[in-house]
Amino acid sequence: MEISDIQRYDSKKMYEAYDNWPKLAKEYYEKDFSKLEIDGIDHIVFAGMGGSGTIGDIISSILSKTNIHVNVVKGYLLPKTVDSNTLVVATSVSGKTDEVLSILKNSKNSKAKFISFSSNGDLEKISIENNIEYIKIPQTHSPRASLPSFLYSVLNILGNIIPIKKNDVMESISKLEQTQKLISSSNLNEENPSLSLANWIKNIPIIYYPGGLQAAAIRFKSSLQENAKIHTIAEDVIEACHNGIVAWETKTNVQPILIQGYDDYIKTKERWKIFKEFLQSKRIDFKEINSEDGNILSKIMYLIYLLDYTTIYHAVGSKIDPTPVKPIEFIKNRI
Repeated sequence: MEISDIQRYDSKKMYEAYDNWPKLAKEYYEKDFSKLEIDGIDHIVFAGMGGSGTIGDIISSILSKTNIHVNVVKGYLLPKTVDSNTLVVATSVSGKTDEVLSILKNSKNSKAKFISFSSNGDLEKISIENNIEYIKIPQTHSPRASLPSFLYSVLNILGNIIPIKKNDVMESISKLEQTQKLISSSNLNEENPSLSLANWIKNIPIIYYPGGLQAAAIRFKSSLQENAKIHTIAEDVIEACHNGIVAWETKTNVQPILIQGYDDYIKTKERWKIFKEFLQSKRIDFKEINSEDGNILSKIMYLIYLLDYTTIYHAVGSKIDPTPVKPIEFIKNRI
């Protein structure tokens, strides 16, 4: 693949937005935002769909071993466990997401505290009308490409509520900078892991993942669907061993991709070993993608960056423009 191929098919230059991910992450984490000052929060609900919903998935993983309970809502209704110690973080990059707008319109019926993020749209207006603290973040190319600016803004503004060390956040940004040199459009050779994986995917990918890396796997599935326009499956590897693995008894054109953590739980490591032995016994070709060392944010952002770029390269290799999402527009225009 040559840069001319990318420029030809990536008409809106999504690849340039991704090349800037480390810069955006650093800029918005260090931006002089006012910190949200709320005491007594023991429950956080992240409301968002698609690329915006990824933020909730990531922070849910960060908080999985803390005393803060997290829900990620990808729909219209808040959980009944919401109370006065709950913070609802509503995110819609476009500011037009129907599900998120619905939640904000009903905010007066809730005892929870609310904060909202968008680049523009009705979300800003509704937030102001309902006295909800609102933060405007510019969109970078598209909602899915805007992940670093929105995620690191949330980590910045909620720094007094989300218990993640500044050093861990800065480590994740450093990992993004290192990864950018490997996977970006300026390194189009066999040493580029994103390009290599994109070239390997010929049929329907099935992504297997451990619980702690669900955010990266679900994001990869969504980006393959939106950017590469291909059907994709994602399954928790432990659960798949109780059901999904049986489907490999029949001939299929599905391709397994195994996303593994640097320090997965010992029982998960055992399961990976057995799972790979099974695939090898069936002579099923598979790819292994391993996280980097580091804290959970670093691991997830490394994987998301590498795998998202894979979807751009796959689109270009298939002569598809990664930006348009006409079926999504079809649905939105009828809501």
